[in-house]
Amino acid sequence: MNAVVVAIAVMFALSLARVSVVLTLVVSAIIGGLVAGLSLSDTVQAFNAGLGDGAEVALAYAVLGAFALALSKSGLPDLLAHKLIGILGMEASQNQATKVKYLLLGILLISAIFSQNLIPVHIAFIPVLVPPLLKVMNHLKLDRRAAACVLTLGLVGTYIFLPVGFGAIFLEQILMGNINKIGAAYGLHVDRWMMPAGMAISVLGMVIGTLFAVFVTYRKPRIYQDREIKPVTTIDLDKPLRATAQDEQHQQAHLQNDTLQQDAEELKQEAQDVPKISKKVMLMAILAIVLTLAAQLYSGSMILGGLVGFAILSTAGIFKWQQADDVFVQGMRMMALVGFIMISAAGFASVMTHTGDINQLVNGVVHLIGDNHALAAFLMLFIGLFVTIGIGSSFSSVPVLAVIYVPLCVQFGFSPLATVALIGTAAALGDAGSPASDSTLGPTAGLGVDGQHDHIWDTVVPTFIHFNIPLLIFGWIAAMIL
Repeated sequence: MNAVVVAIAVMFALSLARVSVVLTLVVSAIIGGLVAGLSLSDTVQAFNAGLGDGAEVALAYAVLGAFALALSKSGLPDLLAHKLIGILGMEASQNQATKVKYLLLGILLISAIFSQNLIPVHIAFIPVLVPPLLKVMNHLKLDRRAAACVLTLGLVGTYIFLPVGFGAIFLEQILMGNINKIGAAYGLHVDRWMMPAGMAISVLGMVIGTLFAVFVTYRKPRIYQDREIKPVTTIDLDKPLRATAQDEQHQQAHLQNDTLQQDAEELKQEAQDVPKISKKVMLMAILAIVLTLAAQLYSGSMILGGLVGFAILSTAGIFKWQQADDVFVQGMRMMALVGFIMISAAGFASVMTHTGDINQLVNGVVHLIGDNHALAAFLMLFIGLFVTIGIGSSFSSVPVLAVIYVPLCVQFGFSPLATVALIGTAAALGDAGSPASDSTLGPTAGLGVDGQHDHIWDTVVPTFIHFNIPLLIFGWIAAMIL
């Protein structure tokens, strides 16, 4: 039996059993090596040899986490969140429910995009921005499943398309790095400009899926209770979570008039309550963001960019110099798990390469499919969906997929752009639909603080339907036409 197939099957089974991803990758690699006939010592040696390939990405994540935590201590992310809340309050006072609804969704989308690229704080902005907006969502009767899709589009669609911040890590260090490393043995090389170009069609599919979710699937009103933002231990049975259609008609005028006015006043008050930030701190925080982006774009290194930003924030007096080490370490801890997963995934890929079964698998697939490019592209994307759902991270899926998909793409004659589209889309597939992904856990953390938004049925399932189906379709189209 092919060792690569066995290793992937074990990895998928352990992932579904909710075993730690790092442990899953290690166990799967060892089993794959033993099935291939390698000794335990040789398998471990191959695994260790590949660990260094994930070190750069892990360090980039750690430094970015340190910069994000340092930036959060400046108060700038909180200030931006409260300013957005204040803008929403002014709009709500005009009593235009539909306009406010789409303005709110627009704020969520822009904030999610900025969190990946311009102000790389990842999902940390969600607990700050979203809970104060829940009451307005309730009285707009905005279906939170639409909000979850909008947030996930900003989180995922941004880093798989824009090569800045987290996008630079995914597109250039992980995707391009793995394709070029493995492709060197097959005469395949991709350039930086190919990364966003290859992923553009797939991202378009995500945008269309989000528009369908907002304007079709979750367009109808959904009734929520106004609850305090605290852990829910009991439910008032005299006040149902869902109202009847007749109740909705009777409440429509009231919800669009008096209640929105009340919410506007509360939002304005909340915006006024935000602690003020000195001009010096604000200017230094903005300078840190600008120079971080400039250093990254000039050097091509997210590590250098993050270090430049952290150094500026440290010297700005935002936190005491003696606390710099603690802030840096705490920030690194935020991203530690992702870093260890990336390192483990590189070790797994190294073992799969040393087994020598990849060529056998490629030849077997080619023999089975023949010269059918369309079927080959679909199967690669479909398999990528399950691998990514199992691992829970598109970042960690690329090293696993690239070691198999690069030879397949070369064998089937796919162009470099099509190869980027296939591997990048296959890795992104499932990220939006995995229960363990940051892209689903983040929206639930904000939308579910009052106990009225279920992680599986209100975040995972909606994002799976509206993103993975379009990604399959548009990723396949990209592979066919690029």
